[in-house]
Amino acid sequence: MNFARRFVSPAFLPVYFFAATILLGGVLLHLPASQNGTAISWIDAMFTSVSATCVTGLAVVDTGTTFSTFGLCVLAVLIHVGGLGVMTYTSLVFYLWRRRVTLTDRLAVGESLLGDPSFRLGRFLVHVFVVCLSIETAGAVALQAFTRGEMGWFGAFFHAVSAFCNAGFALYPDNLMRFADNLPVNLIFMLLIFLGGIGFYVLVELPGFFGSLLGLKRLSGRLSWQSSLVIRTSLWLVFIGWLVFFCIEKRQDGLLTAMLQSLFQSVTARTAGFNTMDIGVMTDTSLFVFILLMIIGGSPGSCAGGIKTTTLRVLLGFGASQVKGREQVVVEGYAVDGPTVNKAMTLTILAVVLVLASVFVLTVTEGANVPHQMVRGKFIELFFEAASAFGTVGLSTGLTPRLSVPGKLVIMTLMFVGRLGPIVFLTILQAWQTREHFRRAERNMLIG
Repeated sequence: MNFARRFVSPAFLPVYFFAATILLGGVLLHLPASQNGTAISWIDAMFTSVSATCVTGLAVVDTGTTFSTFGLCVLAVLIHVGGLGVMTYTSLVFYLWRRRVTLTDRLAVGESLLGDPSFRLGRFLVHVFVVCLSIETAGAVALQAFTRGEMGWFGAFFHAVSAFCNAGFALYPDNLMRFADNLPVNLIFMLLIFLGGIGFYVLVELPGFFGSLLGLKRLSGRLSWQSSLVIRTSLWLVFIGWLVFFCIEKRQDGLLTAMLQSLFQSVTARTAGFNTMDIGVMTDTSLFVFILLMIIGGSPGSCAGGIKTTTLRVLLGFGASQVKGREQVVVEGYAVDGPTVNKAMTLTILAVVLVLASVFVLTVTEGANVPHQMVRGKFIELFFEAASAFGTVGLSTGLTPRLSVPGKLVIMTLMFVGRLGPIVFLTILQAWQTREHFRRAERNMLIG
């Protein structure tokens, strides 16, 4: 395969699709009709378009006051395209992977390639969008009801879309801090975020699972091994984050409010980007935990970013196998095949290298010639910003609007790569590989 043909392979279609969407969105957001009387620069318009399309939520301007109704509609469409577009693509790949279809056929999917007369690509895609739009609509109705009119219908639907697509864009200057003690609103947001972050294939199986619990034979069904793994891992991460934030962050708002805020931040930390606590005044310990959760992210086939929960479980399984002397990596009673372990290791290594390299560049662009004594705390903020961008989370300590133009470009690149990185790894990396038909001489090496 020559060099030029590699960049016109089907594996690059998501990259070109997202790049075109971002460019169009940036142009539309820069139009006077999209702005609420305050002109924004091209770089800020493009930054906002990248953040929306990559469902991140990092903002260099105040979303609710800067953009007009038309501009907010553009943002909502970008969020939808970014969130459901990737969800659809990864869900389709997962669907075909379970049927052991080759990589080329996954990308050129059709009934003839599947050999499955019952499968209809159009019906599958419609199913994705109907399920997602139904969840968003139900969330919007609930938000409008429980905010007692503070959110109009447009605001409720915008926030429901932003929450389910794990985008983190809010129309209030304080994000969602005004609802910090509103239990129903918090529960609605957390449910939307959780459902948007577990993957479409899990959403499809959940009705059958709950039908079995309720004794409904027509809806009864069991969760697959992958879905069970995703849900258990997600719940454990939420619980760990909740415990850490509650124990470390000393709040003066009462016990119940503190528990609710800690739980909300744990749910939103891995991908959504909403906040009911002021991130800028949290402790370094909490920020460090945030960074870990943001890099992990959500689950495959979802609106979330990060290396994904399944990758984490494979890594933990690999570590356990080394400690126990096992030859196989075992996760939830099943052995994981070698190629999957290799992909998990490769993805994690490249993700860590990418984030660290970005932090290095940001230290140069955001204060290279300033003594350490004058920028104490800046490093953790830059690290936090980079992890938030890569994990498409959108949480910020307040640094985003103050970034230089080169710094904004770094964050934009991180958001773009972080949103598409795992998918690109599963497709482009395999498409570019050339199998060697020989083995090299092996040598021992001193380690540790």
